[in-house]
Amino acid sequence: MNSKDKIVYISNWIKDYAKSINNNPTTLVIGVSGGVDSALTSTLCAQTGLKTIAVSMPIKQNSSQHDLSLRHLEFLEQNYPNVETKIIELDNVFKTFQNTMQNFDSELAFANSRSRLRMVTLYQIAQSNNGIVVGTGNKVEDFGVGFYTKYGDGGVDISPIADCTKTEVWELAEEIGVIKDIISAAPTDGLWDDSRNDESQLGLSYKQLEEAMENKSSEYYSRYEEIRKPNLHKMKPIPVCEIPKE
Repeated sequence: MNSKDKIVYISNWIKDYAKSINNNPTTLVIGVSGGVDSALTSTLCAQTGLKTIAVSMPIKQNSSQHDLSLRHLEFLEQNYPNVETKIIELDNVFKTFQNTMQNFDSELAFANSRSRLRMVTLYQIAQSNNGIVVGTGNKVEDFGVGFYTKYGDGGVDISPIADCTKTEVWELAEEIGVIKDIISAAPTDGLWDDSRNDESQLGLSYKQLEEAMENKSSEYYSRYEEIRKPNLHKMKPIPVCEIPKE
């Protein structure tokens, strides 16, 4: 399937899924980070024709990343009349949370909490608009290395591009017309004060991760497994204690 056909297929899948739910949601809600995954996914949502609310939720955000998210929101508004955009500043909410939890100081936990605060925000918007929250995780993150506590993806209702590798995401983003600066920007989860990017955290590029996922003989496979194993719990159903029946 070529890129154009994939775009149509995914967009139709989103629309069909929304129609299949009993409460018949009328709105798609998605966080926009300034990265290519959320830019692609929000544009796919826009192409469904359903009301789409695209939300930027800066928390101590790197200015260049936030600028890209604002440019993408403007792109959506200019090209899709069914899109409504929001900018919700969460700096003060996060500062209050940090102060409240100062006895439980952990840089990693606070980084993940940024994503979860955004998730709460997206669900508040969705439930007040008869909507569902749309995730932005790709195949490498969701099923490869479990690296997906990102821009509001701490919990979502659907994940339209989870079967797409990062390479496919870049290809689809170019085909659908995402701003070139977003496509070429270094992927980042936007959860750290020092603005570290994904590849510096993972130690491999996405192309190297994709190669390792497909080929156990890859020179990158051992590093891929090192990243993957600590995150396997994220990719499995929640463990449940099953009580024996008498």
